[in-house]
Amino acid sequence: MQKRHSDRERYFQELANTSRSYYLDYLKPFKEIGDGCRVLEVGCGEGGNLLPFAERGCNVAGIDLSEGKIAHARRFFEAAGQAGSFRSGNFLHLPAPADEAERYDLILIHDVIEHIEAPQKKDFMLHTKKFLRQDGIVFWGFPAWQMPFGGHQQLCRSRICSALPFVHLLPGALYPAFLRLFGEAPASIKELMSIKRSKTSIESFEKLSDVCGYRIRDRLLWFINPHYKQKFGLPPIRLGIFFSKLPYFRNFLSTSCFYISTIKEAA
Repeated sequence: MQKRHSDRERYFQELANTSRSYYLDYLKPFKEIGDGCRVLEVGCGEGGNLLPFAERGCNVAGIDLSEGKIAHARRFFEAAGQAGSFRSGNFLHLPAPADEAERYDLILIHDVIEHIEAPQKKDFMLHTKKFLRQDGIVFWGFPAWQMPFGGHQQLCRSRICSALPFVHLLPGALYPAFLRLFGEAPASIKELMSIKRSKTSIESFEKLSDVCGYRIRDRLLWFINPHYKQKFGLPPIRLGIFFSKLPYFRNFLSTSCFYISTIKEAA
C-alpha cells in the first residue's frame, strides 16, 4: 500500500492539486464554476476534489460511506478556511431534492462507479439524475477496467501484489488464490473481488449511460492519468485519437476516463 493511502491529509492535498489543475479547466466549457454554483460530490472521501470549487465560491457538499473520511473532510476544510457540507451515508438512501432549487449544477463522481456492483450500478446512475438540475452536468472519472491497475491492486499490503500490473485480470478463481499466496487479509481480498465484479469498461459505461437516460457531451481518455503527476511526478498524456476509437483495446491504454454527461431531453 502506498504511503499516501495512510496519510490522509497528504492524500487530501494531492487530490485538491489535481482537481485545481485539471478538473476545473475540463469543466469550464460546460459549466460556469463560481459564486452560487451548487456542487455535489458522491464518494467524496476527505473532500480534496471539492476544495478548489469551494475556493472559487461554489456551494459544495459531499457524501461518503466512511464516517472517518467525512470527519477528516470537515477538519481539512476548516483548516483551509473553506465552507463545505459533508455527511456520511449511502447515497442510494439519500432522499432526492424536493425541487429544482435544491438540486445541483454539477455532480462529481470520480473513482466511484468502478466500485459499484450490478445491479446497484444502474440504480446509482438513475438516482444521481434526481439530484441534477435540468441544465446541470455530471463529471464522471474512472480507470478503464483492463488498464494495468484497473483492479486497484495498488491498495494491497503486499509490495509484490501492489506493484504487479494486470494481475486483476486473472480468472475469478485464480485471483483470490493469488492474493492469499502473498498474505492479503480476507477483508482486502473481499474488497478487491468486489472491484473485479464491478469492473467498468469504456463500452459498458457508455451503454449504461444511454440506458439510464444520459447524453454524453464529452469524453477524454488519458494514457497517463492527470493524478499521476501528484503520485509519481509523471506529466499527463491524453490517449491519441486513433487509439481512443479502438473498442476494447483502448481500455488497456486508458488509465483514466473523463466524461461529461447531461440528462437527455424528453422525446
